[in-house]
Amino acid sequence: MSSFDASAVVHRIKEQGFAFCPGVQVGEVINAACSREATSFFTESWNHLGLDKFLADGGRYRRRRFGVFQTSCEGIVTKPHQPHFQSRDYNSVNGGIQRYFEPLKAQIATNEVLKLLLNICVNVFSVCAKDGLRLMPWHTEIHQFRVETNDKERGLPTPEGMHRDGVDWVCVVLIKRVNVDSGVTEIFDTESKERSSFILEEAFDTVFLDDHRAYHGVTPITRIEQGKPAYRDILVVTFRNERNQMPNRTL
Repeated sequence: MSSFDASAVVHRIKEQGFAFCPGVQVGEVINAACSREATSFFTESWNHLGLDKFLADGGRYRRRRFGVFQTSCEGIVTKPHQPHFQSRDYNSVNGGIQRYFEPLKAQIATNEVLKLLLNICVNVFSVCAKDGLRLMPWHTEIHQFRVETNDKERGLPTPEGMHRDGVDWVCVVLIKRVNVDSGVTEIFDTESKERSSFILEEAFDTVFLDDHRAYHGVTPITRIEQGKPAYRDILVVTFRNERNQMPNRTL
């Protein structure tokens, strides 16, 4: 039996606005439910992301793909590809414009690992939801990120600094860290006024966030060994109640 305990995750989110779950626990769930081929294909897909051309600082340190779904206890439905939009209220650096990213590969949108991770989130966040405004069905956005660093350029996982995404729930999953230092995840709970910090280091290390109360950010990454590739691969999934039109979305 897997050591992943959804009820413990829910309890921590309610207590502190977020929950960290070690990758070994999430990995046990994936290994038990998904084929090795599907898992390998899923993680390897981060090698085929498109360049993020919408960085206001002119940087070329981020690659990404983007997809949109509707999620609920009834299932997962793929939505037509669309631009990503955040108001400057939530992203003062790169917000305020429609950003057209390359779509998820079709084989990733239907990959059993991604579907399993989405179902884990639905199971956790459906229990956390306190009122009808935050309940499913959820408009769900999938972001595959690779942040790179080299001799000339630091990698900035969150150029906007500490922030909220302007949704209801957020899940962040580490896919891989290669030859990088720092990249510290920092979280501020607006209810308790407490700050937490830790590094996502192992594959499938996961953070679940209540976006209404938890500000989050990640410090810049730097390369450890010169002359070799250095990057941080992350999956970010956001959930927003479809009937609660937030100011950071244009559909």
